Amino acid sequence: MAEGISTAQPALALPDKPSVAVLPFTNMSGDPDQEFVSDGIAEDVITALSRYPSLFVIARNSCFTYKGRAVDIKQVGHELGVRYVLEGSVRKAGNRIRVTAQLVEGETSNHVWAQRYDRDLADIFAVQDEITEAVTVAIAPAIANAELQRAVRRPPESLDAWAAYQRGLWHLSEANQDDNATAQRFFQRAIDLDRTFAGGYSGLALAQLQAAAVYQKLDLLEAQTSAETLARRAVALDGADAEARSCLGWALQARGELEGALAEIERALVMSPNLAVAHGQRAQRLSSGGGQRRASRRSRRA
Repeated sequence: MAEGISTAQPALALPDKPSVAVLPFTNMSGDPDQEFVSDGIAEDVITALSRYPSLFVIARNSCFTYKGRAVDIKQVGHELGVRYVLEGSVRKAGNRIRVTAQLVEGETSNHVWAQRYDRDLADIFAVQDEITEAVTVAIAPAIANAELQRAVRRPPESLDAWAAYQRGLWHLSEANQDDNATAQRFFQRAIDLDRTFAGGYSGLALAQLQAAAVYQKLDLLEAQTSAETLARRAVALDGADAEARSCLGWALQARGELEGALAEIERALVMSPNLAVAHGQRAQRLSSGGGQRRASRRSRRA
């Protein structure tokens, strides 16, 4: 049984971005030779999640200090200063492997997401890559949705830059002109609260483009110019932010600068291969260039 949280050890402050720790997956097969499979999946998930600019991911060495220990999720969150903890297990029977994974909110121990994956072991490394991708692709939106709900529950006067940005995303996802206007106000508030936070700029850029192109509430040329300026500011603040790169690609595409747009989209996909919006942009670009088959594959991927 895991020991309780020590009152002598203060909890680490949570970072502004959602934070996640991936614990070593438990080898349930009883075969020590299979340890590399369970460790490999956890390590690959850590690497894949670290490519998401919206996530603060704890390093492998810190997470693996819990290997072989019975842990309490609240204690892990307390000791590592994370909001979310991913834990899982690996079982092997004959030529089949079963991987289970669950994402838990550290503070409340509430389950955010859980899934089971059954695969044939024709090629262990291919299976490991496939499961890693499946887990990563599922976790990122699960955390994003949990963060949106957290932000929506908070009173507006208590929002920090990250929460204001999340509120902006929530309103933007409602896809109507009133919520678009509200989203712009929240994104601007995120910028006002933290001038160094790239998300506020990229969010406002996207909202302005939609306001002009979809709702005709802003002059199209002015919105395109403003959105490009905002997106470039986001990239300047964090050149490794794939979402900012994708946003800049969107802004350039809106202005007809297709080659520049494609370059930014490709950079975004190198940084974050699982960024759905960038795959969607790439599909749109391929479609406009006549590459229908490749565009269709990209669309399905997105």
